[in-house]
Amino acid sequence: MQTEVADVLRKVGSKIESYGLNTWQLRTLSAIKKCRTAQLGGHIDACDQCGNLTISYNSCRNRHCPKCQGNKREDWIEARSTELLPVPYFHLVFTLPDSINALAIHSPKLVYDTLFEATWETIQTFGKTKEMQMGMIAVLHTWGQQLSLHPHLHCIVPGGGIAKNGQWQNSRTDGKFLFPVKALSKVFRAKYCAKLKEKEPIKYEQIRQELWQKPWIVFAKKPFGSPKSVVEYLGRYTHKIAISNRRIKTIDNENVTFEYKDYRVAGVKKQMTLTHQEFIRRFALHILPKRFVKIRHYGFLSSSWKREKLKLLQEKLEVKVLEKREKKLFLPKCPCCKTGNLHRIAVFDQRGPPAWYLGGSQSSIPYKN
Repeated sequence: MQTEVADVLRKVGSKIESYGLNTWQLRTLSAIKKCRTAQLGGHIDACDQCGNLTISYNSCRNRHCPKCQGNKREDWIEARSTELLPVPYFHLVFTLPDSINALAIHSPKLVYDTLFEATWETIQTFGKTKEMQMGMIAVLHTWGQQLSLHPHLHCIVPGGGIAKNGQWQNSRTDGKFLFPVKALSKVFRAKYCAKLKEKEPIKYEQIRQELWQKPWIVFAKKPFGSPKSVVEYLGRYTHKIAISNRRIKTIDNENVTFEYKDYRVAGVKKQMTLTHQEFIRRFALHILPKRFVKIRHYGFLSSSWKREKLKLLQEKLEVKVLEKREKKLFLPKCPCCKTGNLHRIAVFDQRGPPAWYLGGSQSSIPYKN
């Protein structure tokens, strides 16, 4: 049976109140613990072939929950697939130095908002040198493989922009290069530090020397092979959370052991063991502030621009636009006969299934379609 983050939370129980977490973190962890349990209520489904009854408990739908990201991810990818252009796309990663981690723990919204702002202004600066309007999709990740704090933005940047005449213009004719990463890094650091100094001058002065001691890192991957590969990439990164349940190997009464990749030695898989308290502390570091937007669109990829001008641009580039498909009613397959579809026949709250379900047979009840 798969071990889960929720299992750690259940092991800890009420002791979590003494871990020094804030109320929003505690509320989020409570939702994850209750996900797909009787505490959130559920529903009863009947198979239209064999009549078997199946009980399912409701999801918490929290964006930090390891069990609740699949459908959101697929919906988001489908929406983005209708917006692709036949141009080169690049994957850039803008990373903050660890000297800012203490500030990120106490003022996460300040640190992460500034990261988005400085990154977009950096991209814009390089676009302006070629007199074109750039676009960007940015996704915030805050973790490293060992659940340490490691704030960075994964950015998808089309390899060009909109020129003054409204036509598409590539940043380079060969489509193999966007901007020099060393120059990006220097501009990114300067813009981030300037913004932090403006917003929090006292806090900035406390860490100013550390921020300027080492070069900041902007990583550029090879351009995507095709628009389709952009969509596949989005699926891997947009709705990720700090750790998936499949990485958790064992949970005992004291410790949690999980798998991670050590990128210092070519991504070799290793295992790490932490106490319950330390595991939860690290996991809670990555619970974003309430209503914080972790996926943002900029420039000609922003929602306001897309509403007005995207279709026109796609027409100029002779794009065969994919229309959004109507959502079909999803009917899960019956776990008993494997051929029939399950239909919802009753819902219940945290008090549990209705008396007729508990008192009668839980199988072979005919279902009439």
